[in-house]
Amino acid sequence: MSDFRRLSATMLASPQITAEDVAAAKAAGVPLIVNNRPDREDPFAPQGAEIAEAAAAAGLAYTAIPIGHAGFSEPQVDAMIAALEQAQGPVLAYCRSGTRSTLLWALAQAKRGVSPDAIAEAAAQAGYDIGPVRPMVDMLAAR
Repeated sequence: MSDFRRLSATMLASPQITAEDVAAAKAAGVPLIVNNRPDREDPFAPQGAEIAEAAAAAGLAYTAIPIGHAGFSEPQVDAMIAALEQAQGPVLAYCRSGTRSTLLWALAQAKRGVSPDAIAEAAAQAGYDIGPVRPMVDMLAAR
C-alpha cells in the first residue's frame, strides 16, 4: 500500500516502495522516482533494479541517489537538485522510512535558497523531522 507523503508541490517522500506502488506513483502524476536506499540494505526489500524495471515499464524515469550510513554529501544534494529541476511533475523519493529522502530534499531545498523554517514546517506536516540535518540546512541556506 502506497504511503506517499507530500513535502511540496514537486516532492513526495515514501517508505520503501514495491513494483505495485509504481502504478500508484504514475496515477499521482509522478514522472520520476528517486531511490535513496542502497541496494542490499535489506535483502528482502525490492532492490533498485526491480523498481527501475517497473518504472521503465510504466513510462517513468528512475534514478538512484543512495544514502548510506555515512550520511549526506554535497554531490548527493546536487544530484537531488538536478532531479527536481529536470522532472516534469512531482518527484517520488523513497528509502526505508522516507526519512533519508526527506532529509536529502531538505538539504537540496536549502541549497536552492528556500527558508529553513519553511522546509522544516513542510517536512513536519508530512510527519518527518529535519532536526538531524538542521545545522546543514541552515548552513546551505546561508550561502
